[in-house]
Amino acid sequence: MHPRLLATRRAGAVVAGALLALLAGCGSPAGPMRADSNTTAPPPPAPPRKAVPAVLPGMPPVLDPKDLYAADRPGMFSPAVKGFPSRVYVPNTNSNTVSVIDPRTYKVIDTIPVGNQPQHVVPSWDLKTLWVNNNRGHTLTPIDPATGAAGKPVEVHDPYNLYFTPNGKYAVVMASLDRQLVFRDPHTMAPLKTTPVPCYGVNHADFSADGRYFIVSCEFSAELLKVDTEKMEVIGRQKLPFTGAMPQDVKISPDGKTFYIADMVAHGVWVLDGEKFTPPMLLPTGKGAHGLYISRDSREMYIPNRGEGSVSVFDFARNRLTKKWRLPGGGSPDMGGVSADGKVLWLSGRYDAEVYAIDTTSGKELARIPVGSGPHGLAVYPQPGRYSLGHTGVFR
Repeated sequence: MHPRLLATRRAGAVVAGALLALLAGCGSPAGPMRADSNTTAPPPPAPPRKAVPAVLPGMPPVLDPKDLYAADRPGMFSPAVKGFPSRVYVPNTNSNTVSVIDPRTYKVIDTIPVGNQPQHVVPSWDLKTLWVNNNRGHTLTPIDPATGAAGKPVEVHDPYNLYFTPNGKYAVVMASLDRQLVFRDPHTMAPLKTTPVPCYGVNHADFSADGRYFIVSCEFSAELLKVDTEKMEVIGRQKLPFTGAMPQDVKISPDGKTFYIADMVAHGVWVLDGEKFTPPMLLPTGKGAHGLYISRDSREMYIPNRGEGSVSVFDFARNRLTKKWRLPGGGSPDMGGVSADGKVLWLSGRYDAEVYAIDTTSGKELARIPVGSGPHGLAVYPQPGRYSLGHTGVFR
């Protein structure tokens, strides 16, 4: 190598070494850069994203995640109910009949003989059939809502109440005295799976926002169950913290975060976090709280208090009770539903052989209609919604 070139390279190496020594001297003894250095440490790794569980396979997508009842607005009828006349179907438990009321005239226009102890009139998932739950007759009577004609009864043991999974795959019979949840074909009602339950008196339920589980009330043992919809298995159980509690209707809030359970003995509504399934808190409403019904605009929930002849009104945005309507002369408001336009709350008078029509704006009683003995879970039909989850008409 040429001597001058060699000298140049040696000089460069000396300068580079001095620069490295200078940089090393700028660090702390342990070596990391000082806080005032122009070189910054790499950012910490982002926390892993929490996986959002998918909805129940086959379930129609939620229209609005902030409002599970967004499909229930006035006028939003499914093509499946086109041409169905507006009627109120009232099962009379002691008379073994269904009274049919024309809501425009407040008159009974037909009386349909059914099986022994009809408890509820339940719209099918596909909205095409009304099923009358003949509890002690051990049958379901189908009614064609287009004509009002009853079909041939189907043998089903202990059908106290009836629900449908959000994907329409199963009918779920609440076999109260048998202590079973019986998952059946939603059309033929053939049994597909029987799930024994550890409580007594399963009767009412509602499904989570994603449809993956449902909460069940156990009337006679004061308990709540959490059931996996797809596995058809009980995954949670708890005793209500009230002596002699008797839970009834179950309803989820429009935002899907809270379940409400009416209680006839605790005289109020239990407020439950369904995801955590921790012990619920009691919201006192009135004597004999029984049913739960969402207003057509999803802003309020109507709570009939059967033991005192009143209806409490709960405001979701304010998270509190705002009104109480009292029936003139008293009564026993029980189960029912809201009219398709949202203007009338229809309730059976369980101990008074009558049905009440109540103005949802003023709380004024519009009509008191005589029906058979022991009216119970009446259905107002048709109603807006894409599909039915059962009971007296829970639509989404």
